[in-house]
Parts: sequence; structure tokens; C-alpha cells
Amino acid sequence: MKKKFFKFLASANKKLLPSYTKENVDLTKASKLQMAIFAYKLWVTKNALD
Repeated sequence: MKKKFFKFLASANKKLLPSYTKENVDLTKASKLQMAIFAYKLWVTKNALD
């Protein structure tokens, strides 16, 4: 059940949130909001793959 929820979140994130890797955003110069979104997407992806 948990994995299914995170897979749903991952698909929603892909459609709704920006992709900073495709935009070539330098993570050392990213704003706090960009870093928070990046960390959230990373956390969701990690949990979807477990």
C-alpha cells in the first residue's frame, strides 16, 4: 500500500512540479524553495523504488 501511494505521488510530481535537471539549474546556486522541491522529489522517488 505504501509503495503504491509513493508511485502515485511520483507520477503526480512528474506532471505538476518542475524538473530542475532538465532546466540545468545549478544546485549550488538554487534557491531554498528549489532545494526543498528537489529534496521532496528525491524522497518520494526513493520511497517509490523501495
